[in-house]
Amino acid sequence: MTDTTALISRACAHSRHLERQLAARPWLTERLGTSLAASLTRADMEAFLAESPLDETNLAPRLRALKSWVAAHAMVRDLAGLAPLEEVTAAMTNIAEAAIVTAQRVLTAQLTTRFGTPRNAAGEAQALIVIGMGKLGGGELNVSSDIDLIFAYPEDGETDGARSISNFDFFTRLGRALIGAISELTGDGYVFRVDMRLRPNGDSGPLVACFEMLENYFITQGREWERYAWIKARPLTGTRHDELKNIARPFIFRKYLDFGAINAMRELHAQIRREVARREMADNVKLGPGGIREIEFLAQVFQLIRGGGDHGLQIRPTLKVLRALVHRGQLEAETEALLAAAYDFLRRLEHRIQYLEDAQTHTIPGNAEDRLRLARAMNCDDYEGLIAALNVHRHIVGKHFTEVFGDPVAQDHRLDPIWQGACEAGPTGDCLGELGYRKPLESSARLQEFRNSARLRSMGDEARHRLDALMPRILELAAARPDPDQTLARMIELLEAICRRSAYLALLQQYPQAMARVVELVSASSWAATYVTRHPLLLDELLDNRSLTEEPDWSHFATALHEAMERLGDDVERQMDVMREQHHAQVFRLLNRDLAGQLSVERLSDHLSAAADTVLTETLSLNWKRARRHADEHRFGILGYGKLGGKELGYASDLDLVYVHDDPNTDCQPVYARLAQRINTWLDSRTAAGHLFEIDTRLRPNGESGLLVVSLEGFAQYLRNDAWVWELQALTRARFCAGHPAVGAQFETLRTSLLAQQRDITKLREEVLGMRRKMRESFANKGPGFELKHDAGGLIDVEFIVQYLVLAYSHAHPELTENKGNIALLGRAANAGLIPAALAEASANSYRALRHAQHGLRLNQYKSRVPDDSLDHWRTPVQALWQSVFGE
Repeated sequence: MTDTTALISRACAHSRHLERQLAARPWLTERLGTSLAASLTRADMEAFLAESPLDETNLAPRLRALKSWVAAHAMVRDLAGLAPLEEVTAAMTNIAEAAIVTAQRVLTAQLTTRFGTPRNAAGEAQALIVIGMGKLGGGELNVSSDIDLIFAYPEDGETDGARSISNFDFFTRLGRALIGAISELTGDGYVFRVDMRLRPNGDSGPLVACFEMLENYFITQGREWERYAWIKARPLTGTRHDELKNIARPFIFRKYLDFGAINAMRELHAQIRREVARREMADNVKLGPGGIREIEFLAQVFQLIRGGGDHGLQIRPTLKVLRALVHRGQLEAETEALLAAAYDFLRRLEHRIQYLEDAQTHTIPGNAEDRLRLARAMNCDDYEGLIAALNVHRHIVGKHFTEVFGDPVAQDHRLDPIWQGACEAGPTGDCLGELGYRKPLESSARLQEFRNSARLRSMGDEARHRLDALMPRILELAAARPDPDQTLARMIELLEAICRRSAYLALLQQYPQAMARVVELVSASSWAATYVTRHPLLLDELLDNRSLTEEPDWSHFATALHEAMERLGDDVERQMDVMREQHHAQVFRLLNRDLAGQLSVERLSDHLSAAADTVLTETLSLNWKRARRHADEHRFGILGYGKLGGKELGYASDLDLVYVHDDPNTDCQPVYARLAQRINTWLDSRTAAGHLFEIDTRLRPNGESGLLVVSLEGFAQYLRNDAWVWELQALTRARFCAGHPAVGAQFETLRTSLLAQQRDITKLREEVLGMRRKMRESFANKGPGFELKHDAGGLIDVEFIVQYLVLAYSHAHPELTENKGNIALLGRAANAGLIPAALAEASANSYRALRHAQHGLRLNQYKSRVPDDSLDHWRTPVQALWQSVFGE
């Protein structure tokens, strides 16, 4: 008992409010003495309330007694250093929830006795939903907080009693009684002050709202600051919470990235700052510079921007949001640690300010005595030491807040006159020429055409303001690129595509580093410029520096894609969009690393092929779930041919697919045919989010006239008896990409046995050469320079050499049957003594160099042709190897 007495005495030294409570409630000291050893749980509070039966006559005093005990308990443990911040805020939140739940139960019973149970038109009982907002909703209530509430109920109707009233009237009465039970000041004090101003239309709106009214309000009148407030909304009572969540979510979280939220919250914070300055509230640890509110804004602006697409950010507690942002690469771990430490310090200081008098204040007291009490309660020797520690945390918070919310384009730019067409140095073209543009007149005309376009004239004021701030900076960045005119033209195409989506302009405006990277990106590659113009959602990827360095984790991508599809349930349209968005993001990350010189062509192709395999696997899974199935488990497989099969996929490559099964069920064929059709449609359709892949299924047995899906048995029979040699050549690059593992294993066994069959080498050589001649006649050099795919000594020659060697010699050298790629197979053939080792190595190097050159051409949307002899030295080894293998 002595120990608890000392703890209580220490707390009283820092709280006149506690001294008064103990004097007014003699039972409280004894109760504290038995409970201070541990934190209080919600069950402890409910047990306290259950010690005597509750009705409308004793409800209020009993709730106030609960508040005095639990608040005093949390205060004493906090000031003794026994309770971390989370324990204190959880205790206060639990008091509020227990009081609300208990009061609603007692008062509902009273009203139901008089009026009956509220019911909808179908006779279903309706219940009031008390929604906790602000810190109550987030589970972060402070020790002298009011509680922000909103009252809702599902559907209108009437009560079923003898004296019937409308549901609206019933719940309005219940809401008023509940507010009184909790907030009315009696001889025992109050439980919490209740603030209802966050409800639709504030003080002028009805006290309660049905779901339909709430949804209409969100759609027609909901304001930006209300989105911020509703992030923390949490239903505390009633039922049908999922319906309420589905109504509120589209209002709070936009479907796509919402960078416009930064400007909206910047203005909201500016209003708070002006009010703080007007009322001289610099010592306010909540609203003042570097205060609690700025940390909350930092967390919640990211939620507003990204929460629509990332359900993991649809959470309430501030510290949990900050940790989630680290996981997503939006905050550095060091920044999160600093902000979390500042939040803990500021909240504990806030509590000690409020402990003094139980006043709803966040301002450091002005008198010296209370300042010293406050300092010692924070374990500082004096007030000066407290302020020094406080200023360190405030500076950290202010610095990171400014990094996110500071307006990076608030200042005028020296190139504003060029964009506005009012360059003092002369015509716009002359000004552009001085900046380094090589075709200044052409760029000036393009700029003027863009500035005067109907699209820009139809922009809203906010979007136009953002564009006007961006364009001078884009002109400056483009001038620093190797081809300024081309870069500017590509940037204008991008801006034309996004200018009506103010959020994208806001992203570029808010993040100059993203704007610089997008200018660099479009300058480096016309294909990249086209890709980001078609999929502007990818601009967000430029904010995460990890995308330039991190190796993709394809198992993680597969898991994340599957989880996203599961969350979307039966919303096929949204699933197709999200799959496209996620695949585009993966491709864009690879593109960034590619243009930064961090990926070889081979490694890039491996990654693009892995991404395609993941998409195929998830697409098969989704469409099988919706198929009219003949069995619970499919026996279906997707085979990749061509570039996908050889893991040489490029950015815009088609997928050559063959569908097979090994299902003995006689009813399976039409099921699998429909499944394959749905897979093709899923992959090849263009939706609002873009396109995944062009699909080509002509490599299946009998081509376009054959069955879309064939059994493995039929596939084997066709390949053994009816296939052309070119189909066996294609088989050398085929692989199992998705489906039932047993089907994949059987295919690989079939493939290996077919490739390892002994063949008439003379006949095989004639047929391969005949096919190559036909291809050259169709595709070979039809202009100056070197067509590096089809001309002699090009990529196709290497592929034909490898395919011939595999078909001719795998019976004696089974290691050739493995689908390891052309470079590796050249090495294996050399090791087997089938081709000269020096020529094999030189040809492998040529193949690698030609693929790299082809990749570079395609990045700028050129065909595979170089106009001169610059690559001829790479052709020579391939031509020599061709001569060695085929003798011609």
